[in-house]
Amino acid sequence: MVNFILIAVCILAGMVFKATKSIHPDAHKGINTWILYLALPAVSFKYLPQVVWSKEMLFPIFSTVVIAIGSLFFMKFYSKAKGYSERSRRTLELASGYSNTSFIGFPLIAAFYGEKYLSIAIICDQTMFLCLSTIGIVSALKGGSNGSGAIDAKFILKRLFTFPPFLGCISALILSQLIDLSPAEPFFDKLAATVGPLALFSVGLQLKFNGWRKLWSQISMSMLYKLMIAPAVVMLLAVVIGIKGDVAKISIFEAAMPTLVTSSIIAEQFKLNTKLTNLIIGISIIIGFFTSAFWYEMIKLVIGE
Repeated sequence: MVNFILIAVCILAGMVFKATKSIHPDAHKGINTWILYLALPAVSFKYLPQVVWSKEMLFPIFSTVVIAIGSLFFMKFYSKAKGYSERSRRTLELASGYSNTSFIGFPLIAAFYGEKYLSIAIICDQTMFLCLSTIGIVSALKGGSNGSGAIDAKFILKRLFTFPPFLGCISALILSQLIDLSPAEPFFDKLAATVGPLALFSVGLQLKFNGWRKLWSQISMSMLYKLMIAPAVVMLLAVVIGIKGDVAKISIFEAAMPTLVTSSIIAEQFKLNTKLTNLIIGISIIIGFFTSAFWYEMIKLVIGE
């Protein structure tokens, strides 16, 4: 309960600072730079060497890909039924298929389950980024205002191999097999500890809610998929396949996280509906705190303690 209150306080602090205009409007960019270049790679170095790899560890990868692909089909049928443009459809795909697995996911997992489960959450997070950098970019290209929809493989690969948390993940996996990283653990601990409060404060600085009434139909449908259908599908898959224990719990919980903040950056870069994306991000984060508690109880009921 204390951790949950701290999460709310960090986000509210960011919202208050933004509302009072006592902080630079682009302050979140500096905070995000610290998180992306130092804190998140440190999380990889802290937890990934502890992962015991097994066939079950493929499930977080599989479930994350399923969510991303599922959003393509779900929003295709929804957009077709509503007569939305290609731009609106691709915006909804981008805002619905990718979970906020680190900025929101890591603090919530630490609060509900404990920090030791972040080793599984990292796998969800890195797979999510891989999906965003491939499936997400393709969707954005197809919905962009230039109308060409041309897919540049070099551009996608460049984004992938210049993303600091991804490089940190790969480095941690390789170096942990070659050298003993235990002497550096106190250093990684201190850097990793900054992820939660700084990420949540950054989220609070970026939340936007203006004009939500006019777009509520699209916002609510995106959140229905992201916060309810996606984790339900992952839970069903876990039951059908027979995945149990910590891997199943964390995979389902990460699937229940709100929309990824980075989706807004990609939407803006490819000239999609940035306003809609920002509204979905902001509202899904607020509602996501309540639905995450719901899924925590559902996971206990279906998967077990």
